[in-house]
Amino acid sequence: MPYLGAHESIAGGLYRAFDRIEKVGGESLQIFTRNQRQWNPPPLSGDEVALFKEKWAQHDAMPTASHASYLINLGSGKQELARKSIVALADEMKRCDELGLPWLVLHPGSHGGAGVAGGLENVSRNLDAAFALAGGKSAVMVLLETTAGQGTGLGSRFEELAWLLDSSANRERLGICVDTCHIFAAGYDIRSPAAYQRTFAEFDRLIGLDRIHFFHLNDSKKEYGSHVDRHEHIGRGQIGLAGFRCLLND
Repeated sequence: MPYLGAHESIAGGLYRAFDRIEKVGGESLQIFTRNQRQWNPPPLSGDEVALFKEKWAQHDAMPTASHASYLINLGSGKQELARKSIVALADEMKRCDELGLPWLVLHPGSHGGAGVAGGLENVSRNLDAAFALAGGKSAVMVLLETTAGQGTGLGSRFEELAWLLDSSANRERLGICVDTCHIFAAGYDIRSPAAYQRTFAEFDRLIGLDRIHFFHLNDSKKEYGSHVDRHEHIGRGQIGLAGFRCLLND
């Protein structure tokens, strides 16, 4: 049975996200643990951590994930951006560990014109560097999010994600977050039962369904295979309700 939820704001304190998810009847939650537009956020205070854990316990420790900053680009060939991304991701991991969050959703990044192969190698190397910097005690699992293939973005093909999982020295610490808008835009159809079965049979063959730990359920403003990342409310976009029925009834 799926746990349906939402990404909620942490305005006023991390713990307030639980009040917001309760108002919409959510059963799972995603948050940022920091201002995702800053490279160097202030550290979490002991009070912040304690309040968060207390509130989380009051909500039966519902499945909760953090989403990493959009500034992070592990695929970059630019040395300074790669360095800052490694440091920022390691900090994200440490924050998850402090809060007890088991999952950290991450966009694989973009190659910036250097090519897919080189970009994937950068992601793999820099991801392992971030794990090393976070330290051996870190327990968080990083979930690579499927992408739409817009611009020079990496991770739109299942083969790319499979390569990243297989090439990492921290394979057991990696999983997948499937964004329905992104895979649809990338050319994976889920609009009918037959199309849905084909798409996830391919995912299972290349990666394994057991590697999926989170879904982002979004419809798509743009057409199938557009490689344009534009979310729409469920049932109002190009995927339509039938695709989501397939997923929820699987």
